[in-house]
Amino acid sequence: KLLADNPDTNLTDKQVEFARTIHASGVDLLTLINDILDLSKIESGMMTLTLANLPFSEMHDFVERNFRQVALDKSLDFGIKLSENLPPSIHTDSTRLQQVLKNLLANAFKFTEKGGVTLSVETAMSGWTPGHEVLDKAPSVIAFSVTDSGIGIAPEKQRIIFEAFQQADAGTTRKYGGTGLGLSISREIARLLGGQIKVASEPGSGSTFTLYLPQSYIAPVNENLDDDTMSSGVRQGYVTNPSVEQSAYSTAAAQPIPASRPAEEEQGLVIIEEQVPDDRDSISAGDKVLLIIEDDITFAKILVDMAHEKGFKAVAATRGESGLTLARRYHPDAVTLDIQLPDMEGWTVLDRLKHEKATRHIPVHIISSDDAGTRGLKLGAFAHLEKPVTKEALDDAFARIRGFVERPNKRLLIIEDNEAQRVSIKELIGEDDVEITAVGSGAEALEVLRERHYDCIVLDLGLPDMSGFEFIEKMKEDLDLRDVPVVVYTGRELTKKEETELKRMAEAIIIKDVRSPDRLLDETALFLHRIEANLPEHKRQILEQLHESDPVLAGKTALIVDDDMRNIYALTSLLERHKMKVTYAESGAEGIDILKRSGGIDVVLMDVMMPEMDGYEAMRHIRGMDEFKNLPMIALTAKAMKGDREKCMEAGASDYITKPIDAQQLVSLLRVWLYR
Repeated sequence: KLLADNPDTNLTDKQVEFARTIHASGVDLLTLINDILDLSKIESGMMTLTLANLPFSEMHDFVERNFRQVALDKSLDFGIKLSENLPPSIHTDSTRLQQVLKNLLANAFKFTEKGGVTLSVETAMSGWTPGHEVLDKAPSVIAFSVTDSGIGIAPEKQRIIFEAFQQADAGTTRKYGGTGLGLSISREIARLLGGQIKVASEPGSGSTFTLYLPQSYIAPVNENLDDDTMSSGVRQGYVTNPSVEQSAYSTAAAQPIPASRPAEEEQGLVIIEEQVPDDRDSISAGDKVLLIIEDDITFAKILVDMAHEKGFKAVAATRGESGLTLARRYHPDAVTLDIQLPDMEGWTVLDRLKHEKATRHIPVHIISSDDAGTRGLKLGAFAHLEKPVTKEALDDAFARIRGFVERPNKRLLIIEDNEAQRVSIKELIGEDDVEITAVGSGAEALEVLRERHYDCIVLDLGLPDMSGFEFIEKMKEDLDLRDVPVVVYTGRELTKKEETELKRMAEAIIIKDVRSPDRLLDETALFLHRIEANLPEHKRQILEQLHESDPVLAGKTALIVDDDMRNIYALTSLLERHKMKVTYAESGAEGIDILKRSGGIDVVLMDVMMPEMDGYEAMRHIRGMDEFKNLPMIALTAKAMKGDREKCMEAGASDYITKPIDAQQLVSLLRVWLYR
């Protein structure tokens, strides 16, 4: 992938094509491995289900997007029929349902040379599945039927096609390819979702595969249970919704709203993340949408109710990754974010939101038990509220969010005593979406701040009546304006003491040089939550070029500890592209030795699975040394099972990431841990 990107533009088109072919082959192998792991996870009890309402309109768009071009390429008809008797949505694991539909449709297209493929979705008639324990209990059952005009399957072969690595006959493998895993995985996922797959087919006449699922998820039950297992409340192979500690909520002024954490999930073979009831099925054009990322379900429900009071439609996620997915899907007007999430740090969520074009402008209000106000503002958060919170504090927070969202223009205050500089800054930043006030002294600035609210301040340190340091102190102490981001823009060379003090007081510091106007445009765009796509072309180009390099990472030193030289080579190439310095070790013991001898290591990337001393032991050794107690360490693991993240954290990791490494995700983690 690194080679195919051709960052130095020194490869020929043919060489780039070769690199893409190699990469595509690797992806194919990875897909096969992931399929095998999916089966293994189901068998060993590590499959996670994330329950949510999936609107059928959204499912229609997903199928259309994935298969319309396939149909055109093969000159086949393709239809998607949604019955009029369907409810608005189905409550299930949408990712797993989409996985099964992709498998069934991919097979249909693969084995069809002429004619067409149809997906029909309808509410099944009652009494159609005698003897199926879950579906018989379901008040409503949805049938997804994939019909093709392909080669068909002989009756005697229809059972074996659902077995792992099996196809109808050897000739099928030679002619059409494939591994024979798709239907086996689909059958197991259907079972986990409380349903089943049935097939009707004749050779030469095509096939119909029908997936039946309860409209609202019901946990399957294994009948082979002893009394002890039943009395424990855990189904063998399944666990119902994890319990959640209840938190009291009072509207009394002084009564705090506690931030409880979900209780430990019972040990079972399927972990289910329940969705907080929200409005994702009823969002219309023109609605103001608030995304709530909060893993305390009780508190999340409170936030949903308050969003309704303030005129928002609410969409809620209890995990960071699902929150990011919802942000990309629904383009919310604002986000509330908890920092302590079960699958990733809220800081990583904030970083990802603020480094993607489509989401960078969305104001993010942190509501967390972490005392994280200063750090949040520096990373682009809109505001911060520390748990436990009062009803009044939440009311105020939601009023601020609503006011910001509804105000079309953002307000910028420029404090600069040089008139020519004031004019150039206004020209650089100014557009229709920003109202700019420019003043030449600290006293003038304090006066206008008393009269109206500003979303961001650009401050020169050399003012005629007071220093920039004095101004920030007066602004925060006298006017109590602590959530207004300040970008210091100065031509002065700062002493180490001044720089340290400014980092405590201001959200960004820019020393005037050749590239400083570009950085000023970027920082103010971040703090004003400007929509990058609405900026003029030349300003968008400035921001795009600036984002190709990352000042947070440049010059920092990473130690990679991995026993596989190929991983070291790939990671080194990625980090050097971001102007980081890299050193490496091929064992845990060697990594510890390098840390002791070298000094100046800013972050460690630690592979978990190594011979002799593995990554867990190495991290425990490192954390046992006083000088490395706060050293950022990111664990790299090829496993993605329940409990892996916790195991890495217990060993001393700051965070973890699974292989194959997603470059964007790794860079995001590095920014979060190196921001200091």
